[in-house]
Parts: sequence; structure tokens; C-alpha cells
Amino acid sequence: MSGPFLLCARQELLLSVRSRWTQIFAAVFALLALGVSSSGYVLSGGYGVQDFARTAASLVELVLLLVPLTALVIGVLSLAPERGAAELLFSQPVSRRAILLGKGAGLFVALAAAQALGFGAAGLVIFSRAGGAGLPGFALLVLGSFVLTAVSLGVAALISAGTVGRRTRALALALVVWFGAVVLFDVAALGVASLLPSGPASRVLIVSVLVNPADAVRTAALLGIEGSGAFGAASLALLRFTKGPVGAGLLLAASLLLWMVAPALLAARRLGKADL
Repeated sequence: MSGPFLLCARQELLLSVRSRWTQIFAAVFALLALGVSSSGYVLSGGYGVQDFARTAASLVELVLLLVPLTALVIGVLSLAPERGAAELLFSQPVSRRAILLGKGAGLFVALAAAQALGFGAAGLVIFSRAGGAGLPGFALLVLGSFVLTAVSLGVAALISAGTVGRRTRALALALVVWFGAVVLFDVAALGVASLLPSGPASRVLIVSVLVNPADAVRTAALLGIEGSGAFGAASLALLRFTKGPVGAGLLLAASLLLWMVAPALLAARRLGKADL
């Protein structure tokens, strides 16, 4: 499977790099990252470039909103098979799984490179103006952004698999998934927690962090940037629940690994059974 996989990945990478959507995302992400790094002191009456830690903390919400939305939309537009083209592509003597996973890998490399340009540009400016303090936390946020891209592309593949000629419906479903995961899920978790005593409420919030990839990336990034004081008492409750920072890191990593692998495998299985 390695030969067809690499061929599909390279082809999709070339198409993605040439795509205006990817180029616009790279430019917008770079401008926003540079803007955040150079304007973080404005609200506090200061001026100058923030250090890596402050910039990373300011970029967390931008990453959580923009990265999954872009990956879901571009993923659905690229992976949803079009009628005619799908029959030609999947009639080749290549497994559908190799085609799907190869296209997904090419998309991931293209989107990760676009994000790396933005993070890299901001990082160079920060390092030249404020030094290297807080660089590990910034690097952790970059890693979290890449992980969130992989998760979102897997979900996009699962939505798109077998939807021949129904790209608009798949795109609408992707937007609903993004809104539900990034916005509604947290509101629902807080609403349920507010109705429970403090002990069960804390457990509900902790479990919600572990099962939602966006919350898992946010929690891991802020804990890495700001330490155990990132969420105040909530951080201490999480660390008690997970038996310390190592346990928290392992649980968050396991949750994100499952989210990266499971949707892609389910998408490949669904595509293999689809009547194209």
C-alpha cells in the first residue's frame, strides 16, 4: 500500500499548495499570529512584542477557532468525491483506503506547513525582540495545532466518505460539527455542571475536557504554558483526578491519539463499503 499511498499524498500535497484556500489560510494565519505577538500589551497600556509565553497564551483561542474550521472545510472540499471523478479514481487498481489516507496525509502536510509559516514568522519576530523565554510553551501550542489539524481532517474524511455528489450536505455537516465541538459542547458541559454538587460537577468538567479534542488541546497547551495555575482551582482538581501532571499529560495525549486514529479508520471502513 505504500506506493499508492505516497503517490496520492504527493498529488494531494501539490494540489493543496496550489489551492487559493490554502494560500489564503497561510497568509491570514501568519498575519494574525504576527498581530497577536506585536499587540498583546496594548490592552494593558504597554507596547512592544510579547514574549513566547504570553503570545502562546493569546494564540490558544485563535488556534481552537480557526484551525479546526479550516481543516474541516478544506478537508471536506478535497475528500468528498465528485460524481464522475469518483468513479474514475476508485476504479483504479488501488485500494480505497490507500487513496483516502494518502489524500488526507497530503492535506495534513499542506495545512501544517501553512501553520508553520505563521508560527515561524511570529517566532522569529518574538525571538529577535524579546528573546527565547517561554519557547517550550510556544512549541507545545504549535504541536497542539498540528494535532488538532489531524483530528479535524480525520473527522472531515469520516463525513466525506461515501458522499458522492453530496458535497454541500457534507460541508454543512462539517460546519455543524465544528460549531458543536468548539462552542456548544462547552456550554452544555457548564450547564450540566451547574446543576450538580461541586464533586460531581468537577468530574463532569474534567471528563468533558478529556473527550473533546478542542478542550484537550486547550488544556494541554495552557498547562504547558502557565503550569498548574492556568485554571486556578480547576487545574488542581484536574491534577488530583489524574494523579499529577504526568497522569494529566498521558490522559490528554491518549484522548488526542484516539481522536486522530479512530475517525480515519472509520472513514476508510465506510468508504470501503460505499457503493461508488
